[in-house]
Amino acid sequence: MNKIVTIISLVLTVSSASAQHEWTLQECTKYAVENNIQIKKSEQSLESQEIRLNSSQNAYLPEVSASASQNFSFGRGLTANNTYSNTNTRTTSFSVGASMTLFNGFQRKNNVELNKLNLSASSADLEKVKNDIRLQVAQAYVQILYNMEIEDVAYRQTQIDFAQVSRLETFVANGKASEAELAQQKAAHANSILTYTQAINTRKLSLLTLSQLLELPSADSFAIARPDTSQLSIVNYPLSINYDRPEIKAEEIRLDATEYNLKVAKGGYYPTLTLSGGMSTNYYTASNLPSESFSKQIDNNFSQYISLNLNIPIFNRFSTRNNVRDVKIQQHSQQYTLDLARKNLYKDIQQVTLNAENAAAKVAAAREAVANSETAFRLAQARYENGKSTITEFNESKNSYMKSQSDLAQAVYECMYCAMLVKWYQGEEMGW
Repeated sequence: MNKIVTIISLVLTVSSASAQHEWTLQECTKYAVENNIQIKKSEQSLESQEIRLNSSQNAYLPEVSASASQNFSFGRGLTANNTYSNTNTRTTSFSVGASMTLFNGFQRKNNVELNKLNLSASSADLEKVKNDIRLQVAQAYVQILYNMEIEDVAYRQTQIDFAQVSRLETFVANGKASEAELAQQKAAHANSILTYTQAINTRKLSLLTLSQLLELPSADSFAIARPDTSQLSIVNYPLSINYDRPEIKAEEIRLDATEYNLKVAKGGYYPTLTLSGGMSTNYYTASNLPSESFSKQIDNNFSQYISLNLNIPIFNRFSTRNNVRDVKIQQHSQQYTLDLARKNLYKDIQQVTLNAENAAAKVAAAREAVANSETAFRLAQARYENGKSTITEFNESKNSYMKSQSDLAQAVYECMYCAMLVKWYQGEEMGW
């Protein structure tokens, strides 16, 4: 039994020694924000929105295009003498044109403003994704701390059980204890080693979970720093909470954006004025007719044009009217979305505050439970060693003491996590 405990302790010692650095919660959250794949995908969505904004701003620029064509014609055709003959013709033409919208019901202007707001909303969405990752990292971090405490408790239990096994082996050799008592205690020791081994595996799995959130290539040599729980301060509640959160800001911006979306839709009622201009020339030859040189024709056939085009919408099968109606529905829907987001945030904050209050009460109760169970265990241990109680009574008292320590560890880290969340919702940086 002693060899098993020694081997497990040696494995833990080597594992801890190989860890190059113990990550704090602040380091974990910062690294996750910089490397997490979900955040990188959200950053790409933001870049796409920036491109949309740039495209809407470029709508003010003229559109310029150039073309060139080469045509060949074969077969019989009507001549200038009103007769038909076999004629082969060749035409070469060049043109350059430009067009520019002068007025389209302010749709370009409103589209630019709409995309600016959409960009701001996407930026707020990105911050929300970062906050979500920060929360996941904090939860995983606290879970590791709790698992480490459970592992420590399980290890102490193996030490207590082993001490009792050694004591009973001496008593059996001196005829002061039975083989049945020794076998029962050895079974208890084996169970405590199994619990300890499971605790080690649970702690490693929780480290793996956090390392994956951080997008680390491997969980090997990855370790976290334990905060000082002895300086745990109980926060006085209630606190003033900051409701200026990115998830609310994003929905508020989207509600503002619906105003410009409505203006864009109403722009369809207005006429559109377009300015266009261009230049063109061509070269023509026929097989049975004389023709001037290429350069001379290009020069002689050179022409320019400029035009204004006014398009007045009269009836478009109620398309513009229905677009306006649809946007108004979207506007009302977005208002409901904003109201729901505010309600959910209020609910989350209230729940976090209540959880923090409850966690603080649990710490006080757990500390008292540990003190009482420790006293009971020491008394039970003394009675058992003096032959005044059974091994079963001793193990029951020991298990109660170990459980109270586990409950205290859970309560302490739950309290630290909840207090950190309350401060984070107030706008403070996540950490202890």
